[in-house]
This record gives sequence, structure tokens and C-alpha cells, in this order.
Amino acid sequence: MVPRTDALTREVVDLIANVVARYHEEYEEAAGKHSLTGAQAKVLALLSLEPMPMRRIAQQLKCEPSNVTGIVDRLEARGLVERRPDADDRRVKLAAATTDGKLTAARLRESLDFAREPLAGLSAQERTVLRDLLRRMLAG
Repeated sequence: MVPRTDALTREVVDLIANVVARYHEEYEEAAGKHSLTGAQAKVLALLSLEPMPMRRIAQQLKCEPSNVTGIVDRLEARGLVERRPDADDRRVKLAAATTDGKLTAARLRESLDFAREPLAGLSAQERTVLRDLLRRMLAG
């Protein structure tokens, strides 16, 4: 096992932190261009993939369901999200991206250049190795 205070490990951790910080900066900026907060953009991105109950959104974002309710309310007021009953359990409401919401989420995703540009400088093999290493890190 690699010691936690190993200089290489510290450097890798610092580099990951810088990548994450730059990504969040760009994400917030891109969200703002669509008149969204970063949190609203994240919820919209999740819902553009599939409808889900508030509790699951909160679990994905690691926040309280009450926070998600306010975010979904604001997205719904803009016509980007709608609430609908769950076909499997009528007591549960699902939040789902509308057509406009899916388009907005796609435009937002397309406007994120930070990760795309540096990754373009890597070969397909290097990107595959990086992806596999990141998956391994997250699986642990």
C-alpha cells in the first residue's frame, strides 16, 4: 500500500483538486450563461438523463431533499422541469426535464470546453487509461 504522505500521492491529489476547481469554475460560468445557478444546472443535467424522485436527486447531489425541492420549484417555474406521478407508485412524484430542459442541459454540456480541450491532446489509448484509472479510484 502507498503511504498517504507520499510526495507523488500529494502531487496527484493536488492536481485532481486543481482539475475539479477549474471544472467547477467553468461549470458555474456556463450555468450563468443559461441564467442557472450551478446547483440548478446539476439538477437539470441529472433530470435530462432520466426522471427521478427528489430523494434520489438529493442522494446524487449529497444534499438535503428540502434543498432539491426549492431548486426543482425554480426550474419548474422556468418550464425546464415538470413533476409527474411515478407509474410504479402514485404516491411518489418524479421530477423530469421537459423538452426545453433537455435542450438547455445539452447546450450547457456542449459549452463546457475545459475538460474537452486538454483531453483532446491525449491519444485514445491515454484517454482510455485515464478513464479506467478514474473508474478504479471511484469504485474503491
